[in-house]
Amino acid sequence: MKAPDDPGRDVYDNPLISRYASREMAALFSPRKRIETWRLLWTVLAEAERELGLPVSQAQVDDLRKNIANIDWQAAERREREVRHDVMAHVHAYGLAAPRAAGVIHLGATSCYVADNGDLLIFREALGLLELKLAETVFALAAFAKRERARPTLAFTHFQPAQPTSVGKRAALWAQDFLLDLREISRRIGDLRLRGAIGATGTQASFLALFDGDHGKCERLNRLLCRKLGFSRVMAVGGQTYSRKIDSQILSAVAGIGESASKFATDLRLLAHRKELEEPLEEKQIGSSAMAYKRNPMRAERICSLSRYLLTLPLNGAFTQASQWLERSLDDSANRRLSLPQAFLAADAVLELAANVASGLVVHPKVIARNLAAELPFMATEDILMAGVKAGGDRQRLHERIRVHSLAAAERVKNGDGKNDLLERLKADAAFAGVARELDKILDARRFIGRAPEQVDAFIKNEIMPLKRRKPGRGRGKAAVFAGVRV
Repeated sequence: MKAPDDPGRDVYDNPLISRYASREMAALFSPRKRIETWRLLWTVLAEAERELGLPVSQAQVDDLRKNIANIDWQAAERREREVRHDVMAHVHAYGLAAPRAAGVIHLGATSCYVADNGDLLIFREALGLLELKLAETVFALAAFAKRERARPTLAFTHFQPAQPTSVGKRAALWAQDFLLDLREISRRIGDLRLRGAIGATGTQASFLALFDGDHGKCERLNRLLCRKLGFSRVMAVGGQTYSRKIDSQILSAVAGIGESASKFATDLRLLAHRKELEEPLEEKQIGSSAMAYKRNPMRAERICSLSRYLLTLPLNGAFTQASQWLERSLDDSANRRLSLPQAFLAADAVLELAANVASGLVVHPKVIARNLAAELPFMATEDILMAGVKAGGDRQRLHERIRVHSLAAAERVKNGDGKNDLLERLKADAAFAGVARELDKILDARRFIGRAPEQVDAFIKNEIMPLKRRKPGRGRGKAAVFAGVRV
């Protein structure tokens, strides 16, 4: 007998919502949030029009405000099937919920008054949420960088062994990328302007008629809307919509998170292969269904996977902006309903993972030291050469002896037992007898990481600590602060 399916199991389920993104971000792009935002906009428009002398009563404004969340979804859906227009369907449903105010809802407005302004309000909240999660990731990486500021590790260029760095310095590089994203997101929040009430083609003609030709009241209307909705200013000009260039800029800023996260996660995957650094492992986590011993970097791989998707989305904004006709064309609508929410959801999911991984990084000091020791003798040869010359040796002769021994040691590493015995070879060579006792000291890994620890200290002091004193999350409706994370 076939077991009954759970409701909804027979239709596609967006994994960004069901598996990856936070409930808070998913809620920002829910139908309820969208329509309640529209109703808020209709309410403040009626309130502002009343304050400017139009025939709107306080009782009507109160009726609108108390029914913002009172949504009859079936009534709206029935109406939309009839009129094929979602905004007018919800004007009708709002009028049923607030009958005293039904006659003043949407007065002078066009659909983009609620659709575009509503999107801007939601984007501001969503950007604020990303801002907070970026800060959490930056602080986690900065705390790790501080803890590991002076631990020498092999650095790589072209994924070939290079001059050593420190584990903490590498983490500071990751943190800096996310910090650049944080600044860009904060800038986007600060630059957002309200579209305002500007009518069908952006000329405010309908409002000029309502206010009997009073241009001053048209300007005051938008100032009132800005004040009531928490914006500092309105866009200087617009067509029926606000410029889709703004969407393109937002998508680029949000997708930048995917660039930084994928770099961080890719580096972590490489280091996990070397068994130097790993993401946290849950107690009962299974790495492979077949190979029980495996500890795969699953979260880092998921970050890369989601980031790859996120990085494709800014093209939607670019093409939409480039293909708009004159004051507007509706070919932007379906694309925007997909690309903008998906970008925020994907970035949110990426940051959920990045903050989790960054706060639980596992270091394997002995493996790091062993891997570095296998390459360090080659990197120390210049210092050994200088020490030999200072002890009275001939520079050219010592250089030749180092060359010969280095090639032999490299051959052994590649084709022998894998052990780098360059140091032992040099100690046994009479040409280096004057510095043989100093060679171990010369090979102290801490001598080869330059100012990496001091660079980490300066990064935290100059870049991270000022950030902790700043209030983020403008437009999120709460005074969240970055200072709650210890670095």
